[in-house]
Amino acid sequence: MLRSRILENKLSSLYKAGKIVGGVYLGKGQEAVSASLGTALNPETDVFSALIRDQAGRIAFGEPLLDCTRSYLGSVEGPMRGRDGNIHRGRPKEGMPAMISHLGSQVSLVTGMLFAKRLKDPTSRAVGATCVGDGATSTGSFHEGLNVAAVEKLPLVVVVANNQFAYSTPNYRQFACGDLVERARGYGVGGFSVDGTDLIACATVMREAVRRARSGDGPQMVVAQVLRLSGHGEHDDGSYVPEDLRSGHYGRDCIEVAIRQLTDRGIVTVDEIMAWQEQNAEEVQRAVAQAQQEQAPDPYQEDWSALSTRFPLCQSGNQPIAQ
Repeated sequence: MLRSRILENKLSSLYKAGKIVGGVYLGKGQEAVSASLGTALNPETDVFSALIRDQAGRIAFGEPLLDCTRSYLGSVEGPMRGRDGNIHRGRPKEGMPAMISHLGSQVSLVTGMLFAKRLKDPTSRAVGATCVGDGATSTGSFHEGLNVAAVEKLPLVVVVANNQFAYSTPNYRQFACGDLVERARGYGVGGFSVDGTDLIACATVMREAVRRARSGDGPQMVVAQVLRLSGHGEHDDGSYVPEDLRSGHYGRDCIEVAIRQLTDRGIVTVDEIMAWQEQNAEEVQRAVAQAQQEQAPDPYQEDWSALSTRFPLCQSGNQPIAQ
């Protein structure tokens, strides 16, 4: 959580200084939810399809800081070779598919990946997880993906980070149910509701959701109540968020809550946390400095293409077609 916050604070500064082309979307306020999910998964076997506010989960799952800094700064050494914008990065062969901006689509994607794993190995216990926002639950792909996963009893964990707004549209203009977790019963999947600002609660619930999915209980949906502590992106001031929400329970900083929880329980000391912060700051600075020194892709030299488009071609009349 600390590493993610320090990294994203640096990205914000670089964006404001004009060093980053494109948008910057931060997970500030959502780190407890994301990190708890990432640490509950097994990077050797599982799938984690992260969204734009899942930097903490990406780090917990094993993504190097350089993958992030290289993508945001357009380095040809990055996982997407400086292509696909600055946030659509991933390593599918390592269980981290690239992020899809079309909200809800990652539910269908992970469902398909899990079904493919089952076809290859019916005894597979690999879990697939994705973290979406409340707005994604209103999309067709979310419904279709979760419905198929439920029917097939796939080991899917869908975490809904309900940050109270789909960009600037408040909950009451999105859905009529009292809590999104009520939808779990309709899909026939397990449902959990958790305070997304509470690290201990998040860690407990995520571990249980993953355990149930892995043990054959089918899809699990976790709805975490949070609030973005910044705008939708760094281009947005979030002025549509009422002050009573900002100053309310979900407006508290999950990292500050986590520090109190861990120190009060004697799990870590303040000195240890300060040491972590210094170490993380140094790691972030090294990752940024290295990415800044690397080359951008050269459109006249680059021959890289996505895996899905690298097919042998044959001629049919005058038109090349995929074989």
